[in-house]
Amino acid sequence: MAQLQLIEPDWPAPAVVRAVATTRLGGSSPAPYDSLNLGSHVDDEPDRVVANRAALRAAARLPEEPCWLAQVHGTQIVSVGAFSRPPVADGVTADQPGLVCAVLTADCLPVLLCDRAGTRVAAIHAGWRGLAQGIIEAAVADFGRAGIPGVELLAWLGPAIGPAAYEVGPEVRAAFQAPGDATGFAANAAGRWQCDLPGLARGRLRAAGLGLIYGGEHCTHSDARRFFSYRRDGRCGRQASLIWLEHAAKR
Repeated sequence: MAQLQLIEPDWPAPAVVRAVATTRLGGSSPAPYDSLNLGSHVDDEPDRVVANRAALRAAARLPEEPCWLAQVHGTQIVSVGAFSRPPVADGVTADQPGLVCAVLTADCLPVLLCDRAGTRVAAIHAGWRGLAQGIIEAAVADFGRAGIPGVELLAWLGPAIGPAAYEVGPEVRAAFQAPGDATGFAANAAGRWQCDLPGLARGRLRAAGLGLIYGGEHCTHSDARRFFSYRRDGRCGRQASLIWLEHAAKR
């Protein structure tokens, strides 16, 4: 098995906050899931997925197995817990050291959040449906219920399909009604729209009070060597974006 290639977010998060995003490189799955597929729902061999997740845990020095979700393009946010099966949700949060939040993507936008004080973290799966329905607002509200307003948060946008590759129809454009959403779409010569998922997320994050927003530069569709892309390939694996708080002894 080749060495895993991970991306560490370039953002001024507190030292206690750790985060990584995976690429497709360094796993053991065969094509079309080659090679670091972390998704257990894409018809890859289960033993390969288990091996890939173990390799990720070792390479990223994860303190525990991540809280993997059953993602449904909704707005449900859960806290990391002792689930008997992956919870149905598109966001996960933790406020204790050693609990790993994770989301899987293959074009949708992963968003990682933390507060300036390093007391709480979250990972969000934000496809166009989730963004339109308010997944970002739901995650920020979850921090708010813990007494942490949006202005105290930092966000990092992970690898996702870029606007040059993401053509959508009028039904997708019509789903976005929030002020500022219009700047996330550009009309093309075919009478359809180029959709800017990172741009839409930035607009929603700013509206929720965040001023510290980073990332968004990796396009999954255009970089076939490093990333899975469902729109490009159809059957494919999933990469992960993960965030957690370190134990005090590791700071």
